[in-house]
Amino acid sequence: MIQRYSRPAMREIWTDENRLKIWLQIELLATQALVNEGIVPKADLERIQAGADYFQRHPAELVERQKELEKTLNHDVIGFTTGVAEKINDSASRWFHFGLTSSDVIDTALAVQLVQSADILLADVRALRPAIARRAREHLSTPCIGRSHGIHAEPTTFGLKLALMFDEFGRAEERLRRARDVVAVGKLSGAVGTSAHLSPAVEAAVCARLGLRPAPIATQVVQRDLHAEFMTALALVGSSIERWAVEFRHLQRTEVLETEEPFTQGQKGSSAMPHKRNPITWERLTGLARVLRGNALAALENVALWHERDISHSSVERIIFPDSCALLDYMLGLLTRLIDGLAVYPENMKRNLGLSLGMWNSQTVLLALIRKGLTREAAYELVQRNAMKTWEAKHAGRDDADFVQQLKSDPEVARHFKKGELEKLCSLQFHFKEVESRFKRLGL
Repeated sequence: MIQRYSRPAMREIWTDENRLKIWLQIELLATQALVNEGIVPKADLERIQAGADYFQRHPAELVERQKELEKTLNHDVIGFTTGVAEKINDSASRWFHFGLTSSDVIDTALAVQLVQSADILLADVRALRPAIARRAREHLSTPCIGRSHGIHAEPTTFGLKLALMFDEFGRAEERLRRARDVVAVGKLSGAVGTSAHLSPAVEAAVCARLGLRPAPIATQVVQRDLHAEFMTALALVGSSIERWAVEFRHLQRTEVLETEEPFTQGQKGSSAMPHKRNPITWERLTGLARVLRGNALAALENVALWHERDISHSSVERIIFPDSCALLDYMLGLLTRLIDGLAVYPENMKRNLGLSLGMWNSQTVLLALIRKGLTREAAYELVQRNAMKTWEAKHAGRDDADFVQQLKSDPEVARHFKKGELEKLCSLQFHFKEVESRFKRLGL
């Protein structure tokens, strides 16, 4: 999946070459720290660096040799250390991987990869939000009907819908920032986390050079609740994408058609029906959000490990981390393109507003009657009675299917209002008087 969906920068992070390059960096930093501790002779460090330099220049060869050795050794880290030691090829190689356990290298490198991925995802969201902001400002005053339970409620503007989306992805950005910080944790504390063979100073020095925090305490592994938090953050961002995919899928329905995803030159909508223009891209995003949530569940399952460590999490993580990072990168990029190219149909929004015959003013009239002294119960009965008459007139095809006209023709309602007062209350301007203040609150 990573090869199909991820963009080049994200794909590079999760290649074998990048993973082993980080492993090699960790090993060399640890050896340097051991020189500073007086354990490893400086001359031996230079020999190790000289041997490692070949693989730094030819990372693909290190991957090839590591995989070849792993066929016999059945251990990826030993295949790696053996391959590097072959290039060092003298007594200095004894210091390579000195005092480390495999997870010291694997988990610390994973933290680097997750931080690198989070940086790309943060950049994705920072590119998305201006696109949403531009379309929100464009439609700040474009009237459309708001819906609750899928049924006409009160008017809003399409700009307000998009302002809500802008705000939601501000929270997505903050979640990704927190997730990045949560997983920026390395460890070089040994087989059960006791730092018996390497001092905490070595761990601190290596982590500092990698831009990580040393885990305050660990077992053989960094604790997996941290990784589960990262994955649930990605799933939450995916759920926000799905929330808007579902919104725009509904708005593209034939009988609604207030917006439409881009339909490119030469595109085909259906193998059987040439007229179709389906919301396939929104549907794709909906489906991929489910994958992110499934991967988050797998990460939650990884939290419970036996004692100081088992490897039941390892096989899972080789799939879920690269796939989720790649998928979310792809989804955010796709969402940005959809918002940029979204077709918006204000005339259809105006048409749909008219379908409920002005009944979206029901709460406005209810509150006006309460202000004039009626109890809420009495006011509600009057407004609902006239709304039901309006529905009946609409279904019967009568000319009096108009909510304001029904109210004016009801003496119990009309006696509370001066001439023209109901028309003034029952206006879009009444509903939209605070729209600009909402935009200002969001900095739009």
